[in-house]
Amino acid sequence: MEIADEKTGAVAQMNDYSVWAIPPEAVGEKLKNLMGALRSEFGGPEIPPHITVVGATSLTEQDAVEKFRSACEGLKAYHAKADLVIAGAFPSQCLYLLFHSTPEVMDASAHCCRYFGYKRSNRYMPHLSLLYGTLTKDEKNKAREKACVLDESIDGLNFQISRLALWKTDRKDKLTLESWKQIAECSLSPD
Repeated sequence: MEIADEKTGAVAQMNDYSVWAIPPEAVGEKLKNLMGALRSEFGGPEIPPHITVVGATSLTEQDAVEKFRSACEGLKAYHAKADLVIAGAFPSQCLYLLFHSTPEVMDASAHCCRYFGYKRSNRYMPHLSLLYGTLTKDEKNKAREKACVLDESIDGLNFQISRLALWKTDRKDKLTLESWKQIAECSLSPD
C-alpha cells in the first residue's frame, strides 16, 4: 500500500513493522544454538531470538522509526523470566518459550503499543518463538521434548532486556521470513 504525503505529495510505501525485545548477547547465542538444533531436525525458517513487544503495524518506514525512537526514550531496561516451553497453534508460535507476565514486562509492551497506536485483539502473551513451522501435534511434542533435553535450563531462563529493535515484518512472508529485516535498534536506559 502507498500513501501520499500531504505536504510534499511524495508517495511513501506502507509496510508492516514490529518492535522486538532482544536478549543479551550471551543469552541470544545460547538461544540461537538451541533454535538451530531444532530447525535442523524439524525444519522452518531462521529467525533471530526475540520477544515481540509490538505486533505488526502498517506504517511508512519514517513514521515507524519516529514512533520507535519516541517509545524507546521513555523506557527503562526490564527483566524477563521464562516460564514454560509450549507447543502452539500458529506457525509463528509452533514452539515457544512463554515468559512471566510481570508488571514490568506488560508495562513495557503497553508503553510501546501506545506510541505505535497498536491495539491487541487478545491479552499480551510475552513469548520467544523457538521454532516456526507447521508441525503435527506429535512433532511439536517431540520438538518440545528435544528443546528441554538440549537445554535443561531453558524453562528458568532469566535476563534483562536492555535493547529493543524495530523490524520490517511482512505478514505475507510467513514461510521464509527472507523479507524481514532490522531497521533500527535502541539501548534502553538502566533500570
